[in-house]
Amino acid sequence: MKENFDVTGMSCSACSSHVEKSVSKVDGVTKVSVNLLTNSMQVEFDEKTTDTGMIIKAVEDAGYGAAVKQEHSAAKGNAEKETGVKKDPVLAMKRRLIISIIFWIPLMYVSMGHMLYEALGIAGPVFEQKYLYGDENAITYAFTQILLLVPILIANQKYFKNGFKTLAKKAPNMDTLVALGATAAIVYGVFAIYRIGYGLGHGDMMVVMQYRHDLYFESAGTILTLITVGKYLETKSKGKTSEAITKLMNLAPKTVTVVRDEKETVIPAADVVLGDIFLIKPGEAVAVDGVVIEGESSFDESAITGESMPVSKKAGDKLVSASINKSGFIRARATKVGEDTTIEQIIRLVEEASSSKAPIARLADKIAGIFVPVVISIAVVTAIIWLLCGTGVEAALSSAIAVLVISCPCALGLATPVAIMVGTGKGAENGILIKSGEALETAHLVDTVVLDKNGTITGGRRSRREDRSSRTWRSLEKCQSGNCSRWREAWKRAANIRLRRLW
Repeated sequence: MKENFDVTGMSCSACSSHVEKSVSKVDGVTKVSVNLLTNSMQVEFDEKTTDTGMIIKAVEDAGYGAAVKQEHSAAKGNAEKETGVKKDPVLAMKRRLIISIIFWIPLMYVSMGHMLYEALGIAGPVFEQKYLYGDENAITYAFTQILLLVPILIANQKYFKNGFKTLAKKAPNMDTLVALGATAAIVYGVFAIYRIGYGLGHGDMMVVMQYRHDLYFESAGTILTLITVGKYLETKSKGKTSEAITKLMNLAPKTVTVVRDEKETVIPAADVVLGDIFLIKPGEAVAVDGVVIEGESSFDESAITGESMPVSKKAGDKLVSASINKSGFIRARATKVGEDTTIEQIIRLVEEASSSKAPIARLADKIAGIFVPVVISIAVVTAIIWLLCGTGVEAALSSAIAVLVISCPCALGLATPVAIMVGTGKGAENGILIKSGEALETAHLVDTVVLDKNGTITGGRRSRREDRSSRTWRSLEKCQSGNCSRWREAWKRAANIRLRRLW
């Protein structure tokens, strides 16, 4: 049995790797494929030994959420778009990014603005010199940075929740690296404030001067802001790669006119049941597969079959969902509804292809799965080596944070899934259905392509091209107008013929 699930809480390729490992350990599961871009999971399992509840529990034990994927029909997709029920992840991430940048810029100015003035050899604003900078204002300087950092922390609290949650489950991910790096900087900054307070209380200005420059609050803000920039770009790329499926969903109408109890009623396309009599007026698209019971017309099926010429339909002929009625009035009976319609099967194929993994993607996931623990170990070793070299806690902490932050494995885990999803999506837009990521990866080995009928590789639309006769007549017209009189006279003499006006 094959079942699809929605998975929540994943933020990087290490997350998808942990989910995959956890579910694959469930008895009866034969194949697991987790897609980070679509936050989905496809599982093949023996329903005699396991069920969806056991699979969901395995995902939850790994620190993530899961639910059986609901019916994803074109009609429902249109309804979500119409009512605005579906949340826009790009908009939410954009808000987080804007909040982060708004407070990060003044945070950087407060923490490092005086360095800019010193480098330029000019004095800063009097207000800043009097109330912010200087050893005597060290506490004000520190708490101003904390006030600017707090909104950034609130906007990006998800990194800390996910990061420490997965760490507690012994399945650290990219958020763990970010959370550890930012937390280390904040903890050391708080420690520095206590040292500043000690120095001010005991008149030890050397301690105050030393720790005033080692607050590291701006480092925490920079870590969170830069990672959010990357997350925003990543979220935008996810949205673009799913546009092909959205376009397919928009081919089918969201409502349909049915005849019930001798009355015509407009209902959502998702509510049509087998045997319903429905009407298709000229210019309307077919909502569900059916058979014509009354009327004659021609239908444009180019979006489904690639056939450029309209296809005539009469009583007894089959109708394909998403085809367009060109002329007559048609009464039809529904033979396939919901996920059984032609357009829904195409959408499902595209979704399954985009969710499947190519062999190279599985290799990348294996590397990403061990990448985070290795990076954390390297960061700890780095800090220990710096401490043993006698450079002090500040240098050791700074080096460890640098290792944690720059070692993001997202590019490794996202490159292949993005390529597969874009490839299958672009293929769907052009009428080419790719059934799996593995098929796409091995397509370069194909040396022979067999086409079953005319129109398979055409655009599905007729177009007029200029022919030779048109160019010939224009050439004669130019000659008649005198533009090529020398050529005409030479041709007459060579052919020994007499030209006569034809018009």
